[in-house]
Amino acid sequence: SREQPIFSTRAHVFQIDPNTKKNWVPTSKHAVTVSYFYDSTRNVYRIISLDGSKAIINSTITPNMTFTKTSQKFGQWADSRANTVYGLGFSSEHHLSKFADKFQEFKEAARLAKEKSQEKMELTSTPSQESAGGDIQSPLTPESINGTDDERATPEVTQNSEPRAEPTQNALPFTHSSTISKHWEAELATLKGNNAKLTAALLESTANVKQWKQQLAAYQEEAERLHKRVTELECVSSQANAVHTHKTELNQTIQELESTLKKKEEEIERLKQEIDNARELQAQRDSLTQKLQEVEIRNKDLEGQLSDLEQRLEKSQNEQEAFRNNLKTLLEILDGKIFELTELRDNLAKLIECS
Repeated sequence: SREQPIFSTRAHVFQIDPNTKKNWVPTSKHAVTVSYFYDSTRNVYRIISLDGSKAIINSTITPNMTFTKTSQKFGQWADSRANTVYGLGFSSEHHLSKFADKFQEFKEAARLAKEKSQEKMELTSTPSQESAGGDIQSPLTPESINGTDDERATPEVTQNSEPRAEPTQNALPFTHSSTISKHWEAELATLKGNNAKLTAALLESTANVKQWKQQLAAYQEEAERLHKRVTELECVSSQANAVHTHKTELNQTIQELESTLKKKEEEIERLKQEIDNARELQAQRDSLTQKLQEVEIRNKDLEGQLSDLEQRLEKSQNEQEAFRNNLKTLLEILDGKIFELTELRDNLAKLIECS
């Protein structure tokens, strides 16, 4: 994936109520991982959080955004693209400050990247491209709002509570079973990480495809308008020389637009391929999850067998202990009998000597 996580933390996620614009609505039942991602291809920073397979935060950081601390453990920022305000409740003031510092750092990086991009566009643009692109607007103009005083209100949900810890599994007494379980737990953790990246890539790919389609439609309309204009100019015979010059410029602009259309179509095909690959990886994750469930069932069977063996061993030990006690009793009786026989022998020997 071209996006890599550069900072992660855990927090309770909220969104502002779209109806009242005052109350907070929790979007996660418990504390979830919230990560900063960097897209090296598009040179943008994003905040992404997943609750299972559902993306509850997918926010691109722009220079106009502001992260506001509304309490010791709660902060918020507005995202005009998503048309909402996000809120995060942290377990401590330290985690909130760390997240806020990262937000400011990546916001400044986004501002510098935007300035460099604008300078590059100014240097590489031509008069014909500026005139042709004047009527074409990107469907996603990066604007941001900072939220009203009502939106900055402290949420009614208590933010000072500690995040609920995930339940831990009891260690298996059987060594082989424990090794297998740890292996599959590691596999599942890796799959969850891959699933988060794939889900983010799918969301971005879907948004990019929609954006490319809108731009393609705009380019096609512009091409049709230019073709009509060329036809009109060709009908004006009195201005043949001017028409010829203008026609050459328009044809060049049309070629540039057609080249751009072709590139966008290739980009759409590439995004479709990425989506297919993501679905294939999702199927592999489901298969490995099923295998993990089968291993867990096998572990339970082995635990039952181990418990049965322990019971049988305890029973055998009790029987051996009883057998030892019986042998000890017999030895004591035998010692007594031997002693009596010895006395009897001595008495018989004395009688023989006396007679």
